[in-house]
Amino acid sequence: MRFLELIKPVMCIIPEVRAPKHNVQFKERMMWTIITLLIFLVCCQIPLYGIRSSNSADPFYWMRVILASNRGTLMELGISPIVTSGMVMQLLAGSKIIQVDQSKKEDRALFQGAQKLCGLLITIGEALAYVMSGMYGDIKELGAGNSTLIILQLFFAGVIVLVLDELLTKGYGLGSGISLFIATNICENIIWKAFSPTTINTGRGTEFEGAIIAMFHMLVTRTDKVRALNEAFYRQNLPNIFNLLATVFVFIIVIYFQGFRVDLPVKYERYRGHTGSYPIKLFYTSNIPIILQTALVSNLYFFSQLLHKRYPQNILVKLLGKWQEQDGGRGGQSVPVSGLAYYVSPPTSLAEILYDPFHAVFYLAFILITCALFSITWIEVSGSSPKDVAKQLRDQQMVIKGFREKSVIKVLNRYIPIAAAFGGMCIGALTVVADFMGAIGSGTGILLAVTIIFQYFEMFQKERGSESMSFFS
Repeated sequence: MRFLELIKPVMCIIPEVRAPKHNVQFKERMMWTIITLLIFLVCCQIPLYGIRSSNSADPFYWMRVILASNRGTLMELGISPIVTSGMVMQLLAGSKIIQVDQSKKEDRALFQGAQKLCGLLITIGEALAYVMSGMYGDIKELGAGNSTLIILQLFFAGVIVLVLDELLTKGYGLGSGISLFIATNICENIIWKAFSPTTINTGRGTEFEGAIIAMFHMLVTRTDKVRALNEAFYRQNLPNIFNLLATVFVFIIVIYFQGFRVDLPVKYERYRGHTGSYPIKLFYTSNIPIILQTALVSNLYFFSQLLHKRYPQNILVKLLGKWQEQDGGRGGQSVPVSGLAYYVSPPTSLAEILYDPFHAVFYLAFILITCALFSITWIEVSGSSPKDVAKQLRDQQMVIKGFREKSVIKVLNRYIPIAAAFGGMCIGALTVVADFMGAIGSGTGILLAVTIIFQYFEMFQKERGSESMSFFS
């Protein structure tokens, strides 16, 4: 009996959004996308009932940027269960541990059901781990009632995220919930760092957190305008105008690189004269390499912090990473100061690069190598390798112009692995540049936001074009 057959008995209790029976119009899809986004934003502001406030360091701080999570709210877990279950199921299917035929409707439905079931189980597991680890206060102080209530709140929030994501992917909205939530979370962070009205006492007086508001405040209140402007551009420990300009610069560079691609001319074997093209983009695997790389590093940070908290004098724990509370940090953030966790973390300023050049070189090499390796691995497990693409073209009775059917895979081997590896390295390099320049939201966050926004832009253009064609026809 196949693994997927075991899922059949529980399919009836797994929440599901039925596919639309009619073609959903663009305006209706826009409406559902906005409603989905509003529900997510509201859940990000609703605090969990029953938790105890804690000023301790947030061990998941480094993961929140890609998981669209918000500490202490219903969106504590964010999209973590969905992303984790998706990656696990893709790896199992890609490595043939689970036998699934994507051409069969029943297999596709069972595979999606297994993925959702895995996501729900991971939600329960993560909720239990959060409560048992004392993130919401000592479990003895919380009591059995509050602990159970917190787990139930996190579970139902996870179900909401799963349903919202499926609502969009089934065709009622645009894109996917995962991409929408990630981009929204990152853009919200950037806008907040630019316009935050929150005041902070830095020792030099009260300053606004938002870079733009702080600049105007300094220009109005300071007598020395040149010094005020210089401080607004280069102040430490708080967002500044240079960070904001670096963010805009990285946005432009990533959008520019999105246009790099190679179009392979293809033709139909059955119909003469019918031609087309198969595009191979520079970012062939999109933002997957940086998501996987960040997930890897975030887990390293998490376990390193937990071990350092319990066994700070152990030599192996010190080699893994030594942590300390950041001076003036907000939200209980700890930073690595030595060990492996320190060397795989980005330098935060040019001064830090000059002070410890080995750290900068190690970080650069680590990012480039891991992004390239993850990119190459992903094309093999996600069904986008040269062999998979050649099969897709063969199934559609298409061949590359000037080549026989047997030679198609050889041609694809010249482009796809190189595009995957080099594209992954380019994404890693852009992340490093953004980190070195001090861009707001981290290099990883900006890369994710830009690639997702660009995908939505292409989607809007395609949808509007198809609606125009249907109107004139």
